[in-house]
Amino acid sequence: MKPANLLPRIAISVGDVAGVGPELAIRCANLPEVTQRCQPILYGPRDCLTRIANIVELPAPSFIRDIGQVDSVRPGEFSAATGKASFEAFDAAISDALQNQVAAVVTGPIQKEAWHRAGIPYPGHTEVLAARTGVNDFCMMLTSTELSVILVTIHIPLAEVPGQLNPSSISQAIRLAADAMQRRHKRTPRIVVCGLNPHAGENGLFSHGEESDLIAPAIKQCANEGIDVIGPVPPDTAFTPAMRSSTDAFVCMYHDQGLIPIKALSFDDAVNVTLGLPIVRTSVDHGTALDLAWKGKANHRSMLAAIEMAVDLARADVV
Repeated sequence: MKPANLLPRIAISVGDVAGVGPELAIRCANLPEVTQRCQPILYGPRDCLTRIANIVELPAPSFIRDIGQVDSVRPGEFSAATGKASFEAFDAAISDALQNQVAAVVTGPIQKEAWHRAGIPYPGHTEVLAARTGVNDFCMMLTSTELSVILVTIHIPLAEVPGQLNPSSISQAIRLAADAMQRRHKRTPRIVVCGLNPHAGENGLFSHGEESDLIAPAIKQCANEGIDVIGPVPPDTAFTPAMRSSTDAFVCMYHDQGLIPIKALSFDDAVNVTLGLPIVRTSVDHGTALDLAWKGKANHRSMLAAIEMAVDLARADVV
């Protein structure tokens, strides 16, 4: 095993301290399969992390970047203070990654309402990363051994999705998906693009032309560039076992179109990866689970998978 000072330093932003993120981060930071591959550094309020470690009977982590102040918190009760602290910890982790102080950033679950209460002007992690890194061409990918999905739109109301779709944004998602899968599998990947509407619009009967005017032109453009891509595929048949067996990644038009199948198939071990960034960022694929907070019962598999993928991405140019 390499000495600790030669292992990649991985920033773990613990998320909202009222949720399960801190205990998952603490648990994983003590696992030999983690400490033998990297030096995990937890980003969050030291007093809260030490208190949570004691409650769930885990050793306090050796490396904590003391960020964020929360004077009073109880398990399962988020607030503007917990939201502000989780944002500040995440922001500090991004800064350290941009300055090459850490090799990757892993994020625990945040409570978006707590961010809103704290006046944080971002709906989630991905939008902060895009703003901080100055990147316009980015996408969220959720991946597991069962399935990989890439989202064209992310955290916006469903009613706003059609207005946010255009051939350029869809093409961008297809290209990022193809590039990620090419580097991951070392071969030409097969990309499937979902339609927006029931039955992929049924030739215009169930749509306002989104499939024909927005999605199909993007697919044609990417196919002309040499990408192995098909669609638009009806969303209700896109994720069948037969389709999954012949597909490397699915490009989905909106959040729940991609999140529902991957959470149904891989709730405990899916990983969120932001494509197109100059830094490595992975995340758990679940929320704060406030009802389980500080009980030592939350499943740590997604956090462990996120850390392992972050180490892999930090060590080699793969996704």
